[in-house]
Amino acid sequence: MPERSTRRVRACRILRSTGSDPLVAFTTPDLSDAHPAALHLGFQLRLFGQRERFAGPASTITCFADNSRVAEAVAEPGEGRVLLVDGQSAMHRSLLGDRLAQSASDNGWAGVIVIGAIRDVEVIDDIDIGVQALGVCPVKTDKQGQGERDIPLRLGDIEINPGDWIYADRNGVLASTTPLHE
Repeated sequence: MPERSTRRVRACRILRSTGSDPLVAFTTPDLSDAHPAALHLGFQLRLFGQRERFAGPASTITCFADNSRVAEAVAEPGEGRVLLVDGQSAMHRSLLGDRLAQSASDNGWAGVIVIGAIRDVEVIDDIDIGVQALGVCPVKTDKQGQGERDIPLRLGDIEINPGDWIYADRNGVLASTTPLHE
């Protein structure tokens, strides 16, 4: 029987500091290998912004074609959190644009994940924020004050609660009730 090579898994390391929170380098495949109980957010998301990877405790929003709650959230201190927006996969209105992405960056959010569409992607790509979304749409939303914040989200077959840890990179998104990094 041939010898099997063992790959040492290095899930995370401190890369640099932004503000008071360390930015953690990781790959979601390594995290998944090291923590098989981590949940995979089963969407094929596109990556935008200057951060190819981001992680932090989740703050959640559910909304449909109305980004009022997103605007409220990114105007508040993010404290290294990840804003997870369940836009119900709607692609006919954009839930995040350049102004809200800049606000999220300025207020210390690690990243934003939108299960729906975003816009102004050429500008967002120059902002120090991580953004993942299903796709793009140039049409803004109607502002009607609809949606809910910081509630459990059911995304596919997994549930994500406010405070759960989110890890996102080019390979996908993982969620865990506890931190996976060292």
